[in-house]
Amino acid sequence: MAEDQPPETSPTPPPPDDSALLDQCRVDTFRAGGKGGQHQNRTESGVRLVHVPTGLVVTSRTHRSQRRNLEAALAELRRRLEERARPRRKRVATKVPAAEKARRLEEKRRRKRTKDMRRPPETDG
Repeated sequence: MAEDQPPETSPTPPPPDDSALLDQCRVDTFRAGGKGGQHQNRTESGVRLVHVPTGLVVTSRTHRSQRRNLEAALAELRRRLEERARPRRKRVATKVPAAEKARRLEEKRRRKRTKDMRRPPETDG
């Protein structure tokens, strides 16, 4: 990659209102299942949002209401999209401290002595 090219653009942040964000999603509803008995087993209160531009999938089935699950899923999707759009800072390399270098070398010497003790004695021949 040439140095004069600009870096790749980061993903765009999500739209400011929920209706515009919902327009970018495929909405699936399903039976939430699990504990809760008749209400959860007979109503389709679980919500799955698939954000088509990015492929992110968010599922919510914590509430008894489909509307509340939809709101929770939208909030989670918005949080994930904002996290994706946040620029990543480059890692700054740091030096290994002198004490850590000394500790590593001492550990290597100790390991060498242990292995040397396992060797059969040298014979004069």
